[in-house]
Amino acid sequence: MMTLARYFVCLLVVALAVGELVTVPNGGREPDGHSRRGKHASLQPSNAASRSQPPQVQGYDDRELETDYWLEQGQQTLAQKLATPHNTNHAQNVIFFIGDGMSSQTVAATRMYLGNEANSLSFEHFKDIGSVRTYCVNRQVSDSSCTATAYLSGVKINYGMVNIAASVPRYTCEYDRNASDFEGLLKWAQDAGKSTGIITTTKITHATPAGAYASTANRYWENDAEVLDAECDPDRVDDIAEQLVGKEMAKRFNVVLGGGRGNLLPVETLDEEGKPGYRLDGKNLIEQWKQTHETMGRSQYVWNREQLLSVDTSNTDYLLGLFENGHMKYNLELKDDSEASRMEPTLEEMTRTAIELLQKNKKGYVLFVEGGLIDVAHHETYARLALDETAEMAKAIDTARKMTSEDDTLIVVSSDHAHTMTYNGYPKRGNDILGLGDISDEDLLPYTTLSYANGLSYYTTYTQDNLAIREDVSKYDYSLMDQRYMATVPLDAETHGGDDVAVWVSGPMSHLFRGVYEQNTIPYLISYIAQIGDYYDDSNSSGASFVLQLSVLLGCSIAVLMRR
Repeated sequence: MMTLARYFVCLLVVALAVGELVTVPNGGREPDGHSRRGKHASLQPSNAASRSQPPQVQGYDDRELETDYWLEQGQQTLAQKLATPHNTNHAQNVIFFIGDGMSSQTVAATRMYLGNEANSLSFEHFKDIGSVRTYCVNRQVSDSSCTATAYLSGVKINYGMVNIAASVPRYTCEYDRNASDFEGLLKWAQDAGKSTGIITTTKITHATPAGAYASTANRYWENDAEVLDAECDPDRVDDIAEQLVGKEMAKRFNVVLGGGRGNLLPVETLDEEGKPGYRLDGKNLIEQWKQTHETMGRSQYVWNREQLLSVDTSNTDYLLGLFENGHMKYNLELKDDSEASRMEPTLEEMTRTAIELLQKNKKGYVLFVEGGLIDVAHHETYARLALDETAEMAKAIDTARKMTSEDDTLIVVSSDHAHTMTYNGYPKRGNDILGLGDISDEDLLPYTTLSYANGLSYYTTYTQDNLAIREDVSKYDYSLMDQRYMATVPLDAETHGGDDVAVWVSGPMSHLFRGVYEQNTIPYLISYIAQIGDYYDDSNSSGASFVLQLSVLLGCSIAVLMRR
């Protein structure tokens, strides 16, 4: 009996000590009935000040304590919805934003990153919202290439492929291209006489932007060296970069902005920042683009922010901007480095420039924009970077909406797929979304509000000596942009999630996007509203002209008869 008592006292002392040593803003959860580094690399050291938690912030307005506040809010929202008529116009212009990996939990956490759970990102003010299913033909959880094909070309296909029918297996070098390849939204826009453009913060040859112009049996065939590695003949299999510069519909892009210079340059050529290309065939595709577009109109190639912002868009027909050898830098990296911020534009700046150039076409335009680094950050379990990139995309969307009219410009915002990051626990209002959330009532160790189901950060979540025991994660510095967040399964990169993703819409016929449907429905909704693709009828314009001419003729005839 005495031994048992001593054991109980000892256990109590340990628990109290842990409670003193580990602090979180909540002071512990109250019982409520609801039960780019190697894996062994050290994290940047953190100091005591960065680990200490700030005083608890209330996190909400005093009016939220009043029942009437919520009743009034609900009634106001209802009144706004009842007073909002449908916009039944057809769209002259379309701007289609994809936040790569922008899951619903990413959006919710970004609201808190910007200061409060009750905040809204710019696109959350859009009038209509729908939800789409993201699976591939042969995978429950998709990747960015099969999803890009779905929401840009209207066909669901196999994992890891771009714009090739699901009947063709991945890595197939040769097949009947006439029977299996297809093109989508931006080609339909060009055929209707509209201008087109693509923007990304990743490589311009990466899976998502490639969905706008390329067909490939492997999304990683971005240059000829990668085609060779797959034991295919580069003379018979065009890599993605080659299609960007040589394919007829890709030549007609008026705007191409992003990273990825390396895939367009040979290995013996250094880019403007002294980095070698990846190509083995000796082709300099940037020079090829310049030569091609000199004969097509007024063209310009830029490689840094200063050059981009100095482009005279009123006198430019074709613009190619490549701002990095690989992916572009994260926004927070630019903020930390004045030289980097001078060299690389933001997503908002690229979007603004593109709209200024494209809007010259009286027949309209279709612009595709990817916030691609949300996904890149999630794969590394860099939650802070993922949320900040989401906030940056919201800025670009806000600018696009302000530069255009809801009467004639359709803006669609969605994601290709989700990620495994969860927004969890029971943190109090005002708690730092990127900090500690609470203490486990099982192992008495703290955990973060944001965590991942899998990823490389498994090795910083559990102790190296005993992988059944969690690390004390309060020792990490969560103010660092590249601090990894907790993960439960070891993988060299965190995976995508199989969740449905939202579609936010503003502009003509936005109500057509309501409901839950397959992801490949999106381009058909867009093409109907913009009257392109299957819904384009070039006789409409000539018919309207004939009616106008007939009306004028009749009017003149009546006027003459009246005078008589």
